[in-house]
Amino acid sequence: QVQLVESGGGLVQAGGSLRLSCAASITILNFNTVGWYHQAPGKQRELVATITRDGRTYYADSVKGRFTISRDNAKNTVYLQMNSLKSEDTAVYYCNGNLGWSAPVDYWGQGTQVTVFS
Repeated sequence: QVQLVESGGGLVQAGGSLRLSCAASITILNFNTVGWYHQAPGKQRELVATITRDGRTYYADSVKGRFTISRDNAKNTVYLQMNSLKSEDTAVYYCNGNLGWSAPVDYWGQGTQVTVFS
């Protein structure tokens, strides 16, 4: 069974940092991509950052230069280092893994809350 488990959320002051972790129950390199999304109250879920199997990364414009996505293959874990946090980063952060070839399937974690206060 494929599972993604997030951790690392919390309460942080604006300008501070947090590191989120997404631990996979299978070999992380099996995923085509692993990404982080966030969803603020009353808003749609939005893509924050992704990393592909071959290590290419993508960032939403709103987080470029502040967030870094990385992967530890030995631990089957993807991280999201979040620096210079702003109040608008407050949201539930979800890990997503895209798996498969001819009919890829998306798997989601349960989410972790990030709250940035001024």
